[in-house]
Amino acid sequence: MYSRKPSNAAICAQERRRREDDAPRISTLFPDLLGLKISVEERSTTATPKYIRRIVVTSAPALFLLPCSDPHCSDGGHDVTQEMMNALRAQKSAFNGTHECNGTIGATPCRRVIWFNAEAEFKG
Repeated sequence: MYSRKPSNAAICAQERRRREDDAPRISTLFPDLLGLKISVEERSTTATPKYIRRIVVTSAPALFLLPCSDPHCSDGGHDVTQEMMNALRAQKSAFNGTHECNGTIGATPCRRVIWFNAEAEFKG
């Protein structure tokens, strides 16, 4: 029997899940937060993926890791945790930012860029 080596995407997803499990919960850090939604757009020469991530505030980790959409990207992705945490601490109801992937494709930096818009709803 041949054992298959896990793909880079599978390894990255496993590491992301481990970090999420170890992170504090959003509801603990921000008890007045009722809802959170992140709209993401990633632009590249080959595609422009767009998606919305709705955060389940009652159980979600206070860690915002968005994967790179390039299947050939190694050790990349978008960690927007610091930007998100700063905005949530300031109780901003809307905020946005950008992030460049820090992964590599072969020996070349990936450099895919995402633009995100977040909407938060707080009590009161």
